[in-house]
Amino acid sequence: MKKLEFKIDINAPKEKVWKVLWDDKTYREWTSVFTEGSYAVSDWKEGSKVLFLSANKDGMFSVIDKLVPEEEMVFRHLGIVKDGKEMPADEETKKWIDMLESYLLKEKDGVTEIKVSHEMSEEFCEYLETTFPKALAIVKKLSEE
Repeated sequence: MKKLEFKIDINAPKEKVWKVLWDDKTYREWTSVFTEGSYAVSDWKEGSKVLFLSANKDGMFSVIDKLVPEEEMVFRHLGIVKDGKEMPADEETKKWIDMLESYLLKEKDGVTEIKVSHEMSEEFCEYLETTFPKALAIVKKLSEE
């Protein structure tokens, strides 16, 4: 397992950045760099399940481990979804079950820093190191509009 961290400064208040991260329309925009048609299904409450899905309803399911509105969101990844159904853990999935993904927002003088941390199995690190900065650039653009 490896821990990755990504940061970006955004010239917008944290409330606006938070909305861009988690509102359905803008979430779909910034996550499209990972998989076109990406979306999430959740009530966005601490302890609730989240389905992170592609257009064909494949993806993963997680739980919101910690939620401090407009400041912090932590996901604990639990398994994969195929055709909209949660699948039992297989050997591949067991490599990353319970890994965390966190979003921390801090604002100072109208500038919000997003710090994203991922616990990740080695095989996905290169992919995230390439795509996550692109995703955060879209969050920045949408937040500064």
